[in-house]
Amino acid sequence: DLAEDSPGISPYCLCQIYLSVFFVLFLQDGSKQRQARKKTVSFSSMPSDRKMNSTAACMAFMMEGCEMKKFRSNSRMYSRYFLLDPDMRWLRWEPSKKDSEKAKLEIKSIKEVRLGKKTPVLRSNGLSDQFPDECAFSIIYGDNYESLDLVASTADVVSTWVMGLRYLVSYGRHMVGVVEPSQPSVRTSWIGSMFELADPERQGHIDLFRATQIIKGLNPGMRESRIELKFKELQKAKDCYGEGIDLDIFVEAYCELCTRPEIFFLLVQFSSNKEYLDSKDLMLFVEVEQGVEGVTEEMCREIVRKFEPSAEGRDNGYLSIDGFTHYLLSSECHIFDPQHKHVCQDMAQPLSHYYINSSHNASLLEDHYWGSSDLSSYVRALRMGCRSLEVVVWDGVDCEPVVYVHVINQYAFESSEYPLILCLVTHCSVPQQRVMAQHLKKILGDKLHIEPPNMEDHYLPSPEKLKGKILIKGKSLPSDSQDSEGEVTDEEEVTLCKSVQFRDFETSKREQKHWKICSFNEVDANRFANEFPEDFVSYNKRFLSRVYPTPMRIDASNMNPQDFWKCGCQIVAMNYQTPGLMMDLNLGWFRQNGNCGYVLRPAIMREEVSYFSANARDSLPGVSAQLLHIKVISGQNLPKPRGSAAKGDVVEPYIYVEIHGIPADCAEQRTKTVSQNGDNPIFDESFEFQINLPELAALRFVVLDDDYIGDEFIGQYTIPFECLLPGYRHVPLQSLTGEFLPNTTLFVHVAITNRRGGGKAHKRGLSVRKGRKAREYTSTKTTGIKVVDELFRASTQSLREATDLRENVQNAMVSFKELCGLTPAANMKQCILTVSSWLMNSERAQRVTVDLSGAYPTMEAHGPVPELLRKVLTAYDTMIQTSRTLIESADGVYSKLTQAQRAGLDFHEDLHRIGAREGLKGRKLQKAMESYAWNITVLKVCSFSLCSIMLFPLYLI
Repeated sequence: DLAEDSPGISPYCLCQIYLSVFFVLFLQDGSKQRQARKKTVSFSSMPSDRKMNSTAACMAFMMEGCEMKKFRSNSRMYSRYFLLDPDMRWLRWEPSKKDSEKAKLEIKSIKEVRLGKKTPVLRSNGLSDQFPDECAFSIIYGDNYESLDLVASTADVVSTWVMGLRYLVSYGRHMVGVVEPSQPSVRTSWIGSMFELADPERQGHIDLFRATQIIKGLNPGMRESRIELKFKELQKAKDCYGEGIDLDIFVEAYCELCTRPEIFFLLVQFSSNKEYLDSKDLMLFVEVEQGVEGVTEEMCREIVRKFEPSAEGRDNGYLSIDGFTHYLLSSECHIFDPQHKHVCQDMAQPLSHYYINSSHNASLLEDHYWGSSDLSSYVRALRMGCRSLEVVVWDGVDCEPVVYVHVINQYAFESSEYPLILCLVTHCSVPQQRVMAQHLKKILGDKLHIEPPNMEDHYLPSPEKLKGKILIKGKSLPSDSQDSEGEVTDEEEVTLCKSVQFRDFETSKREQKHWKICSFNEVDANRFANEFPEDFVSYNKRFLSRVYPTPMRIDASNMNPQDFWKCGCQIVAMNYQTPGLMMDLNLGWFRQNGNCGYVLRPAIMREEVSYFSANARDSLPGVSAQLLHIKVISGQNLPKPRGSAAKGDVVEPYIYVEIHGIPADCAEQRTKTVSQNGDNPIFDESFEFQINLPELAALRFVVLDDDYIGDEFIGQYTIPFECLLPGYRHVPLQSLTGEFLPNTTLFVHVAITNRRGGGKAHKRGLSVRKGRKAREYTSTKTTGIKVVDELFRASTQSLREATDLRENVQNAMVSFKELCGLTPAANMKQCILTVSSWLMNSERAQRVTVDLSGAYPTMEAHGPVPELLRKVLTAYDTMIQTSRTLIESADGVYSKLTQAQRAGLDFHEDLHRIGAREGLKGRKLQKAMESYAWNITVLKVCSFSLCSIMLFPLYLI
């Protein structure tokens, strides 16, 4: 029973009870979701730089009041002045046609405070586009769950009211001792102890320098000038300017300088013990917001022990605002998934199935014509994870070619144990080439791979099989050649990476052997990518291809590697000596597999029978797009751009959020500029991106200075989409040359919806409401070959059933979430907490029982309940029934899809002959082959999606 007369059951316990129910129920991946917003908080700089760094400050602001817009169900809008009564029992507004006794709302009648546009009134078409989501909130009150829908002028005003009202609803006015605290808090006691350590003689004050250094030591990124200025401001306000810093000033300065309001609001949102988190609060935050599985109280107590600075907090298991800030800044809340810091991909695939980190002209320090050569550049490239190194060989004195084999041998496997490909570019005579070949064998020894390729194989060996080996890419000179043209590795060796000239895709398909590799000038590669995108992708399924910069890049600028990765090109050679966007993309991309230099390409670009076009501008076959929601909340300790020191410390930052990937995914959006604030600028802006091929997408944050004319670059961070963690995360920023800027970060919120099967279930458990629009991505195409088309036509009904099953459940889930007052991106834990809080906070007994005796749990109300709760229970029942239909039908539909897929693959070997026999040739035959590959891919992806429903039962949670 979940009733008001069960006060001993905490919302957290109710959450755990419900989770056991949903574990059984939702055996599907819930991966269709339109809007990628989780429950978040918003904060921007307050008017007049007012600091909301305590509950007391919020209450004081609410008592002073402010003007907001009040919306009614008929979409009419009224400007009213809202304020909290001094006794904190009533919320009032004026002027109003009602008398003063009616234009008020009793705090204890409030059931819930919703941030954003989460009621039917605020979601209505007439209002939704008139104001940003961050400026809206709703107060749900009374036994009938009515809503007071409000819009404020700024997001920070909304945050203050939401936080303050939630606090009053949760703890009541008798708990607000923070307005006039009767005893020191855990935090102020700890700050006082820091002061006492600096004042061993108990003089009651310390000098300005020592006080500054203490705060600087506790917050390494903070500027000393800012700390000193704050002390002087407070001294002047208290008329003690020039004297020592006493305890009161020290505590006040620390609280104002070191309290990040956006983190404080987040803490209060989850706190059940005034202004700190206990282990149960922290469990909810880590599990519900951060998406971590298997969280225990002991894990949370360990977080407290690790990050809480006060001994009192550690002893009692409390995480204060300082401890919470330290935790959120730690690697545990980094945006980069730590599992990708190690090799985490299958390394047993053929070498052609991987992207390979590659360097072009690594020995040059600057441009191609005037740059100097330096041995350390080889070392730097290898240490950065490069696995394909271009080595230029020149004629030397005494018939000794100039080549740096010794240094390559020394550092070849320092950063990665996987194979290194040396791309020889010879500018020396044939005799010296032969000497070079002997040097390579002698110096590299057992590391040099000299085994001839297996003629019976169709693919190159895997990186796993070639561990610790160095492969030589070069041309062989015929043994009877006497001239000085051409290249030679050694006449007696034809290697795994023999260089050959590319003629055309049809010739390669007929004649090229799997151990031969073609190099493409970027101009030619771009032409192939635009004119023959499907052929280029198909070619790279079997053969290695290397793309190198055009000689016209005399300044050693870089091409965009994504332009060629989308075609499947494995080796895209970059000028490592030239920093910038392109190198950011390259280095960021190869972080995702332990920085080992190899990244497994998307399955759709590896499988022999699959369809993918490099220029795809819409959904891929069988899948719908995923949505990435990024909320840029704030920045920390942003420095001035390089070379701008003459303008002082003022920074006016703004941020670009960029998506790089296939053409359909490339996009960018920017925040507003924050004036004269690099210490903790608040952006509080949300962006949404559609991602069609997440396996080839990367997210890049770029921070720029609007105040600086010239190179405005402050910092950047690039992360592969597959490495993103959901929740509240800090993003470390890097300089132009790649070094991490100390204590310089962005604070963001990440939500990903419509993630499809595989990987970590907790990141892929969100859903979206899908319309009944055309579903081209799950439809088969006509090939023009009668027997083949008949087979695929027979699978149409099964594809429709599979799509309907998923979308029916997803639509039912979204309806349930919206009735709970949450967005489609919310997870089930948030829904459970919301409904349980309604029942716990109701003024009258409301009894709801959960029946676990059957295969599918039911929820039933006993006695009268409000209309909203009745709708929630109805939506829950609909969700149960659609889930039941999905679960009980999935096996049959999956069987039909896989059977159709297997039958379709039987045509693969003879498809070309069958098509030609039916009169198809030229472009028509090519189009038939593409449609066939599309259909096989649709069947494969749809059947895999159903399989993932059964394999990943925790998707919803």
